[in-house]
Amino acid sequence: MALRMWASSTANALKLSSSVSKSQLSPAFSISRCFSSVLEGLKYANSHEWVKHEGSVATIGITDHAQGCDASVLLDTHGDILSEKQATPNVNSLRGFEVIDYIKYLLEEACPLTVSCSDIITMAARDSVFLRGGPWWEVYLGRRDSLKASFAGANQYIPAPNTSLEGLIINFKQQGLAIQDLIALSGAHTIGKARCVSFKQRINQPNMLQTFYVDEFKRHSTFRRILRSQCKDSSRDNELSPLDIQTPAYFDNHYYINLLKGRGLLISDNVLVSEDHEGEVFRKVWEYAVDQELFFVDFVESMLKMGNINVLTGIEGEIRENCRFVNL
Repeated sequence: MALRMWASSTANALKLSSSVSKSQLSPAFSISRCFSSVLEGLKYANSHEWVKHEGSVATIGITDHAQGCDASVLLDTHGDILSEKQATPNVNSLRGFEVIDYIKYLLEEACPLTVSCSDIITMAARDSVFLRGGPWWEVYLGRRDSLKASFAGANQYIPAPNTSLEGLIINFKQQGLAIQDLIALSGAHTIGKARCVSFKQRINQPNMLQTFYVDEFKRHSTFRRILRSQCKDSSRDNELSPLDIQTPAYFDNHYYINLLKGRGLLISDNVLVSEDHEGEVFRKVWEYAVDQELFFVDFVESMLKMGNINVLTGIEGEIRENCRFVNL
């Protein structure tokens, strides 16, 4: 009932126009972030990748055209579209598509071709955080939906659960996100679950005792034994475990407290503490662990920033009638 009330009121309350301008969408960020810019000194490939040579070092990245908040992940395989849902990081992992389908169905009944799938995802993410005890924020609206998916991009650019801290920083930088954005957005792992196959290496990896607290009560080894009991062999690779074992149903700052105790579920979580040789990341993790309101403020700022990456507006893309397929 609550979902129906939310979806039915959205189209009426938001009064969205399918021709919202870029300045209306995001006054806080540069309009140029919504376009694929051709920069001097870069060599481009037809696959929308670029390379920059500086002496003996070559830096590789992707153009704005190949990435963005455009609901491409919702597209099913159909015709010449190969769904991102089937990419290795997403298969058997991403869930909840039927919820988006239901919201879209209700909105199309109330106001056809008015609210995009991209905006639905953005609002659903905000509402999910708020309903689990996290912060509320006003989201920028007026996005349009992509006309294609990027299966190859999903395979190549979504960080793996065993990514190093350096790898995470590079990945976020390619999206225009800073180190603080990385740390704040990682806090989303205070809710949700991960498959055994995603953290199996975490269970068996040696030298994972870099914790802030002295483990005199063997909490760290106990945590690993719990995980090992859940993921005994490959037959249980798709078994799920909460990313935050302390408060899995609440959006709070326990993710950072867990990191300081060495109890982050994924290797890519724990590297925020174990691989931060300069101390910048560790200090921010500590700040969030002791000040939940600070985490909430920074999380909202980073969510707004991430939600504005290379969106489609105006006459770009379309507003899909069904989030799983492009319009006929």
